[in-house]
Amino acid sequence: MTNAKIEAVLFDWGGTLATWHDISLHDTWRAVTTVLHTEQLNTEQLNTGNALDVDELAARLVAAEGSVWRRSRDEHRSSTLEEVCALAGVVLSPAALAEYERQWDPHTVLEPDALETLAALRSRGLKVGVLSNTIWPRRRHEEVFARDGVLELLDGAVYTSEIAHTKPHPEAFLAAMRAVGVAEPSRCLFVGDRLFDDVWGAQNVGMRAAHLPHSAIPTEQIGHTEGTPDATVQRLSELIALVDTWNETAA
Repeated sequence: MTNAKIEAVLFDWGGTLATWHDISLHDTWRAVTTVLHTEQLNTEQLNTGNALDVDELAARLVAAEGSVWRRSRDEHRSSTLEEVCALAGVVLSPAALAEYERQWDPHTVLEPDALETLAALRSRGLKVGVLSNTIWPRRRHEEVFARDGVLELLDGAVYTSEIAHTKPHPEAFLAAMRAVGVAEPSRCLFVGDRLFDDVWGAQNVGMRAAHLPHSAIPTEQIGHTEGTPDATVQRLSELIALVDTWNETAA
């Protein structure tokens, strides 16, 4: 382990800053396609003989989303919500998009000690950033962070929906490092819940990595490599003492 002083702590989002939840993607998408079906009824388009099948549409969206996450795992290429919908042949209306976001709202809640941890790191003069493998736009993430009072604590954020690559591709980590204004990977600590995407990926570019092992990673999302973290924490707040100790002994 390098003994360079840590200048930035970069966080994964889902399962790390936000509490991991097991959800049914089919049920989530079915709620969305039900809105589309209701809109079709309201516009009297059923006389065309093309009535929407909410379950079939939901299944197509689940399959499309699964395909882009497999691509992320195997090729480290990013995607967007728009691409998922295009692959499924579905156009989300404003009301359907609002329902999609409403369905996800309960699953975006931050870990209980996230706010105090970010504030404590910032109070030490450290940069704080986020790097998330996500199909959501920046707008949605910033709405969530603003709701939970942490948006102003972030010095920078990279959402893979805006760049070409996903973790563990080196370019994703380097983009996050640049976003917070740090020049050397050895001065960054990455914190995540996945040994492949987060730990191995961060260490591969020269960052240190801390593992928060709370998430039930779906089997189809587990990568071919598992990293060995520089530290394992059971709560985000443990990072404060960890970084303090590392920096007290840094050259």
